[in-house]
This record gives sequence, structure tokens and C-alpha cells, in this order.
Amino acid sequence: MNMTTPAIGLTVNRLASSNPTAPYHGLSEAYINAVVRAGGIPLLIPLGLPESDWKELCSHLDGILLTGGSDIDPIRFNGQNHPSVYDIDSERDALEIALVQHAAENHLPFLGICRGVQAINVALGGTLFTHIADQVPGALRHDWYPNVPRDYRAHSVTLEPSSRLASILGETQPQVNSLHHQGLDRIGKGLVAVGHAPDGLVEAIELPGHLFGIGVQWHPEWLQDDPAMRNLFLAFIQAAAKGE
Repeated sequence: MNMTTPAIGLTVNRLASSNPTAPYHGLSEAYINAVVRAGGIPLLIPLGLPESDWKELCSHLDGILLTGGSDIDPIRFNGQNHPSVYDIDSERDALEIALVQHAAENHLPFLGICRGVQAINVALGGTLFTHIADQVPGALRHDWYPNVPRDYRAHSVTLEPSSRLASILGETQPQVNSLHHQGLDRIGKGLVAVGHAPDGLVEAIELPGHLFGIGVQWHPEWLQDDPAMRNLFLAFIQAAAKGE
């Protein structure tokens, strides 16, 4: 786009309302605030768009932020079903997988957060643990929700010193929050795991050679008191500005 301020498309949740026939589309304001603070214009990408429409929308975007939310359907990655899998939304799964593939192929900057990093991995052929506590021997607790402050630092992440993410954050041992029960298993084609929790679970991935293709399992939008987490959004918005 020919504009000074990059336009960032944010994926959304389908939310229940008092009228079951009239759900809402929405997401946490924390994502919006983080994008605005970093210098971007946030635009919400609605669910249910036909391919021609979301591709037209992408032609007007400078970057895509894949947000957190409910679980991806295990059928999307031939995963092991689990009773803890919740609120599957086939339209959201389909849209986000298509958006990641489009962004990867067209060098459109993208950032994935929590569910978003999982969508990136699945879109590029990777798989997920559908419930970490039952499928990762010796796993830490990763599901610090719902009755825990969203900025609670649950554990550290060890980043590869040579990774782009470490360079952006300016550190290799960030303390992060943790609000997920699923996690990355086999890493998708072309992606590189660059961050791990103390139990070995992959917490961050990058797409080398891309203008900006990064996913993190934690929620940096809730950690904006930390300059390192603000830097992640700043780097994303700067990459989007360069790609205009």
C-alpha cells in the first residue's frame, strides 16, 4: 500500500452471544493496542470470506497478525484427538491456514501468537500436541489460565543466539507468560525452531529468508511493559512498512 502507516490484518475469534444465531467476531483489545503502539493500523479480517475476497483484502495489507484463540481441529494435521480440544471453528482454521500459505508465498510479513504460531506450523505441514500434559513426558504446566493474570511470567524461553528473534528481543532468555494447552510437535516445512521452554517444548519458530515470518507460543501483547516484547511488534511493523 502507498501509505506511511502499515495496515495490519488481524485474525479474529467467533464469539458466542446471547442469541445463538447471531455470534460476534472479535479479539482482545491487547492485540490492537500493541499494533497501534508499534505504529501500525489494525484491521480485523472477518471469517467466512470467499478466497477472492480475502485475497483482495490481502492486497491492501502490509502484514498479517495471527492471533490467539481456540484449538485447531486435529483433523487438519492428522493429530491425536483429546477431550480437552475445544471450540473448533472450521472456517477460522481454513482461513488462517490459507493466509499463512499466501503470506509465505508472497513475502507478506506475518507474526503468529499462541494459536497463531500453531496455525503457521500446521499451514506449512507441521503437527501439534493436542494436549501437552498428556503427550509430552515431563512437561511443565503451560496452561496458566483462566484464573491467573495474563501477564504472569510462567517460565523462561531459551532462544538460539543467532536467531532473528533473539536479535529483535535483545536477549536469549526471555521470561514469558503461558496460556496454551496445545503445542508444536513436528515443525513444518521451511520453518526453524528457534526457542524452547525448559521442558524442551518448541516456543518460537521462524521462516528463514522471509521478510518477516515469526511465531511465538507466548502472548507478547500482554507483556507490553517489557521493552523486548514491544520490540517484537516494532520489528513486525517496520518489516511491514518496508514491504509496502
